[in-house]
Amino acid sequence: MRRFFSIVLLTLVLLTVALISALTAMRLAIHGREVTTPKVVGMSPQEAERAGAASGLQLVVEREFYSADVPEGRIINQMPPAGTKVRRGWSIRVAQSLGAQRVAIPDVTGESERAAELNIRRRGLALGSVAQISFPADSPNPLASSSADEVVSQSPPANASGVAAPKINLLVSTGSDPAVFVMPNFTGRPLGSATLALQDAGMRVGKVTLIPPTPAPPGSPEAALPPQPQSPTGPAQPNTASMIVTQSPAPGQKIVAGTVVNFEVR
Repeated sequence: MRRFFSIVLLTLVLLTVALISALTAMRLAIHGREVTTPKVVGMSPQEAERAGAASGLQLVVEREFYSADVPEGRIINQMPPAGTKVRRGWSIRVAQSLGAQRVAIPDVTGESERAAELNIRRRGLALGSVAQISFPADSPNPLASSSADEVVSQSPPANASGVAAPKINLLVSTGSDPAVFVMPNFTGRPLGSATLALQDAGMRVGKVTLIPPTPAPPGSPEAALPPQPQSPTGPAQPNTASMIVTQSPAPGQKIVAGTVVNFEVR
């Protein structure tokens, strides 16, 4: 029995030692691939690339900024910061200095988006983000009178100084939104008065269909009347006195100026 317990105890000790050894080897393997990020701020991109390669890291120049303090072509900042533990093969993302601002910011407001872009790039600048805006037709904003595809604002503004990045962001107008109306109910009204009301509101009358009269039910006094003689000019046509039975768009729907309205009349 004592021998049995000795064997069990020895087995447990061996398993514990093996587990500790495996954990130690795993930790060494993981941390053995870690390196410390070098400081590349103030270096040229070539110097920073060599410093990163010595630690098994790659250099990526992501952005460029104007700087009155850092000479042109030098690294302004880096990510991860110097001294950070990272894995081999990781990238150091840096921003490069363009030196002091030398290019004047042009005024591109009032130009089309395409013309503004050409103007910006011709000066050695880059086009940043482009946002679009629309204005209600009755807006008091003076920018509401701008035409579609017209630059109404820019950032940074024209002739700005102390600009951080060589990019210009634009705000472009999509034009004024058309006025919105609620479709009135013309059912039961004469076609002539509905046409005048639509024309005054900037709408147009489209297709007008004449609904033939409903046959009188058999046995009714109307059924006993002789049929009306057909006009020599052909089938009856809608006129200003025709009464509206249905309309499209339906009453209550939202419509804009220029909408075509169709009627069925009798």
